[in-house]
Amino acid sequence: MSTTTVTPLTIQDAEALVTAARRAAEAADVKVSVTVLDAGGHLLAFRRDDRAVLISGETSTRKAYTALQLDTPTADLVDAVQPGGLFHTLPTALDRPLLFIAGGVPVHRDGRLIGAIGVGGGAPEQDHGFATAALKTLS
Repeated sequence: MSTTTVTPLTIQDAEALVTAARRAAEAADVKVSVTVLDAGGHLLAFRRDDRAVLISGETSTRKAYTALQLDTPTADLVDAVQPGGLFHTLPTALDRPLLFIAGGVPVHRDGRLIGAIGVGGGAPEQDHGFATAALKTLS
């Protein structure tokens, strides 16, 4: 049996993700909060712009956590929590609340889940765009 070691998400990776997401948001003139979690769900980096809405700190973190736990961008999960959806009761079923709003994206390296980024503060589609733009810095 062969085992492949995948380098975990580093603090340098996390800082690069935060910087890239903030640059993308600045270019759109949007104030955001950005959260980066490692594969265990632990905080690696966080930044809230001075005038970002206060709740964006919480939403960015919950979006990252949701993307990490389900290994799926939160933008792809919005319909799943609607009445009748596959995950309708999931947002309230766990100790740590999930947030099914676009802006959370899992981070992979060599096909393995190594963390997640969450962005909050803009419109959901904007937050998703900022997070996915940030991922390009790791490739």
